[in-house]
Amino acid sequence: MPSTSPLTSIDPVRLAETRWRPGLPAHPFHSEIFASSGEGSGAGLALALARDALTSSDTASDQSEVQDTRQILWVQDRKAMQLAGRPCLAGLPPDWRHRIIHVAAATPEDALFALEEGLKCRDLACVIGEIAGNPKALTFTASRRLSLTAERHGVRLWLVRLDAEPDLSSARMRWQAHAAPSPPPRWNPVAPGTASWHAELFRSRAHAPGVWILIDDTQTLRFCTEPEPDTDIAAAPHPVRMARPTVGRSLAARARG
Repeated sequence: MPSTSPLTSIDPVRLAETRWRPGLPAHPFHSEIFASSGEGSGAGLALALARDALTSSDTASDQSEVQDTRQILWVQDRKAMQLAGRPCLAGLPPDWRHRIIHVAAATPEDALFALEEGLKCRDLACVIGEIAGNPKALTFTASRRLSLTAERHGVRLWLVRLDAEPDLSSARMRWQAHAAPSPPPRWNPVAPGTASWHAELFRSRAHAPGVWILIDDTQTLRFCTEPEPDTDIAAAPHPVRMARPTVGRSLAARARG
């Protein structure tokens, strides 16, 4: 029998329907973002995704008129703080600056403990974590504990993996983030641009893999350039929109070109 590539066997219509986009009401409870410690893109994208999730979830449940004022737990291990620094309150959205609870953990083990305990608290809006490298403590079992705890208690986690290689994980959605050039400011060409990221969704249980330029415009996450709905995914080169699917392959063995 002739062999069939996993990419060409995907139904293009079904692929378009399952493609991720900002504003979706259903968000996974455990996501990972892999990023360089020298850019700050990991924490930035985590904040943008968290805000998008909380906003769209409120809208979907017809509670958009009730402002969510719950606290946000931010956990860093010591190495993550040394590499990327502590959260800068001035850089956060104005309505989030008084809601951050920062935990400085001495070790990855302490950080994982703080993350799991935070996920058990329904009085938190969400949990953001930063762990550097691939510590031995962050095993698949530890990742599985985070996923189950988040889903059981209904508190979402975005775990930023600084300078790490994608290893085995139970995270429902996994991103690779890099800084992207900002669009030129409309009124002042020398002013700082709007935060933008080159974001690759390389693993998701609910969505097809994809590559986008995301922009946090007026605190609303959106595509800088929208994916073409009629793009031939099977024929499209990698830089256009879509990445290779990881169906049937071990993430630990996934080759990154």
